[in-house]
Amino acid sequence: MADNATVEEYMTQDVATVDPDDSVSEVSRRIVESDGHTGFPVTDGRQVEGFVSARDLLLADDEALVFTVMSEDLVVAHPDMKVNDAARVILRSGIQKLPVVDDAGKLVGIISNTDVIRSQIERVTPKKVDKLLHTLEEIHDIEAAEERRSVELAELTPTQGRVYADELQGRSYELEHGLAEPLVVIDNDGTLLLADGHHRVMAANRLDIEEMDAYVIVVDEDGGADLELGMQRTAEKEGLASIEDIDVVDYARHPLIETTERLQEERR
Repeated sequence: MADNATVEEYMTQDVATVDPDDSVSEVSRRIVESDGHTGFPVTDGRQVEGFVSARDLLLADDEALVFTVMSEDLVVAHPDMKVNDAARVILRSGIQKLPVVDDAGKLVGIISNTDVIRSQIERVTPKKVDKLLHTLEEIHDIEAAEERRSVELAELTPTQGRVYADELQGRSYELEHGLAEPLVVIDNDGTLLLADGHHRVMAANRLDIEEMDAYVIVVDEDGGADLELGMQRTAEKEGLASIEDIDVVDYARHPLIETTERLQEERR
């Protein structure tokens, strides 16, 4: 990840909130029924008033109102804040989620420790896509443009022949929790080459997801009609016509892992 990546690039914009006048029992029920929520920003409209966590609710009376138990000494982030700085705040304070507010103190998102981890391992950024676009233009002496759109997985031509089973588990989690980054696709005269995101695509396919968000680099039709990219030749050479042609490698059956397991059994 580039050191200048900002909170805005990785925060979740659709934030679940509660009102100051909600009861403890209402908010407790929402936490129990939610998928992974351990607390909520407390807002009056979009103005952040505090944060209420499961710990705040634990010993409170069911009929008490949230504003009486919420934390008002709130640590927040700004959209322009560097992700690395947000990571330091999260690590040193023990806070799992930072509400993100604009200059007027209005809630615009939330960034969690999971988002910070994702920012450290993900490689899909607008800067990376822009670099790939200009590289294609320079190497092939063409013009290209960038679009953001949904692509059908069935129309993609992969450019690598294998993915790894252990990483698919992580990508499936990201998809199920709305954390997955966009794909990077090159549209070469209608041929959609998957440049980045093979694990995400395979995880999505397993979850019966048919379309995904993508950065699409569109090669100029006049200059690219007869253009055959290197990755396109590689796909043809390896017989990669669709994502069904991608092999899933399971390192759980890797010989070194089996040797380790055998040694453990011998010690018992």
